[in-house]
Amino acid sequence: MFKNVFGSGFLVRTTWVVTLILFLYNTDLRKQEETGQLIQPVVFVFLVLVSVLLYFAVSLMDPGFILSDDSNLQFTLGVTEEQQDMIPPSTKSLRQRRCGHCLLQQPMRSKHCQACQHCVRRYDHHCPWIENCVGERNHRWFVLYLAVQLLVLLWGMHIAWTGLSHAHSWQLWLRINGVLLAVAVLLALLSLIVLLLLGSHFYLISLNITTWEFMSRHRISYLKHCGADENPFDRGTLQNLWSFFCLWGTVVWEQVYFREDSDHV
Repeated sequence: MFKNVFGSGFLVRTTWVVTLILFLYNTDLRKQEETGQLIQPVVFVFLVLVSVLLYFAVSLMDPGFILSDDSNLQFTLGVTEEQQDMIPPSTKSLRQRRCGHCLLQQPMRSKHCQACQHCVRRYDHHCPWIENCVGERNHRWFVLYLAVQLLVLLWGMHIAWTGLSHAHSWQLWLRINGVLLAVAVLLALLSLIVLLLLGSHFYLISLNITTWEFMSRHRISYLKHCGADENPFDRGTLQNLWSFFCLWGTVVWEQVYFREDSDHV
């Protein structure tokens, strides 16, 4: 039941319904619209539209599905057999493996998603809200969507609060303000959820680690031999953030992993 209520499209439907309510009730948004002060209503509706467009973009975007074997992977890595022999057996190694489901070679940091039935590059997690994986190609757009959605939720909560009016008794106050109060509580709950989700993603991005790697590092072949505080992909907070938001294209993580490993040889 919980999955059905908070499943795909829930935030989008909630955003549209809340926007309609905020315009129908006696909030600051409606007052400004009626008096011709259109800046705030137009900007709010624009942000709502941007959040909806980002939702559909992230939902429909290829997160980085692996659809075929990379025949040039061995040469793309830039690692010769002699270089691999320099690494002691006790340290990390570069072992390509085949997915047991789609039978394709899995590049490092990829994982097979049971829901999408594909391996995904730099797999982060499968999000039921968007019914799609969050991976290499759509992760930054997912974070942007969360940021815009959080702004809409917080602004909507403030607008709902401005529509609450005074009454002589609690019963009358609840009768007059019941809908807006329910909207404000719902938006506060969703804001908290999105804020925690956005904060956790920024924290993991700053470390250059995915949600899957953070939660399951003890079961991941290329991480389970690392120390508790060791991350072979970490390049410092600023460099990690810059690479995530500003650099585009597929990263050969085997090269990053091997350089980190050879630094300790």
